Amino acid sequence: MKPEELEALKERALKELSSAKNLADLEALRVKYLGKKGEITQALKSLKDLPLEEKKTVGAKLNELKEILEEFYKEKKNSLLLEEEDREEGIDLTLPGRKPERGALHPLTQTIEEICEIFTRLGFEVVTGPEVESDHYNFTALNIPEWHPARDMQATFYLKNGALLRTHTSPMQIRAMLERTPPLRIIAPGKVYRCDADVRHSPMFHQVEGLMIDDKTSFSDLKGILSFFAREIFGEKTKVRFRPSYFPFTEPSVEMDISCVICDGKGCRVCSQTGWLEILGAGMVHPEVLKAVNYDISKWQGFAFGLGVERIAMIKFGIDDIRLFFDNHLNFLESFK
Repeated sequence: MKPEELEALKERALKELSSAKNLADLEALRVKYLGKKGEITQALKSLKDLPLEEKKTVGAKLNELKEILEEFYKEKKNSLLLEEEDREEGIDLTLPGRKPERGALHPLTQTIEEICEIFTRLGFEVVTGPEVESDHYNFTALNIPEWHPARDMQATFYLKNGALLRTHTSPMQIRAMLERTPPLRIIAPGKVYRCDADVRHSPMFHQVEGLMIDDKTSFSDLKGILSFFAREIFGEKTKVRFRPSYFPFTEPSVEMDISCVICDGKGCRVCSQTGWLEILGAGMVHPEVLKAVNYDISKWQGFAFGLGVERIAMIKFGIDDIRLFFDNHLNFLESFK
């Protein structure tokens, strides 16, 4: 058999094996080329009629071709077997592919990221800290000594070693001021814990604490920054108001309300017919807190604020049960894609 005849045989055999549509066709082609009476087998038998040198050359090429066809046959057979299994499972490979389901960030994560993005545009740095805190950072350094009635406002999870699960992200005020020298602007998002659970409270929830310290920050700056934040996250038409309040770590202290996003301030069930929704507490940092971190109160001053992420998300998305954020029902979560 001449070299050009061997090449033609190779091309013809590979083409036919490649075009086999099923296992039966493939087996017939195997017999045709590699069976006992197949073309390759017959060509090998005819080598006895060739001169010795030609017999060696042609024989080597025929054996090489036989190995190529046997390997191709095995690969093609495996491919057809997989296709057959897919058909049995109801998979039609001729159909267009299905796009995989895409997930989405949890609505609380979306809200935290949006809050952080707004404040980082204003020059605030995002910081994080431990969820297991000491009494000193969580209470005492924030002007809440052991006898202080404000401790009764926060039902605390205490641990056996005397530590506690932080009840707010305000301890990051102390940690940030101890680690840095003013001026500074930080926001601290994170999980907090209190012994409370109903449709509007969860034993674990999220807060974002903000702190700004320098030598000239005033109450007007606090009002301006928080008003800007409210309009950025709830819309430009959002109205704000500040009411006097009390927090042991700020003086003076305020609570900030926004016009109800459900009724546009006209009064509804959500806002208890007042037209306003409370979203955060804030105030000028108390001098005793500055003293606790060895800041010179004659030189440095600033403001702090704390907001509940769940509260913001419930208002923003019109959700009336905080437990929905933690029940992990897919129908609820998929609505935030």
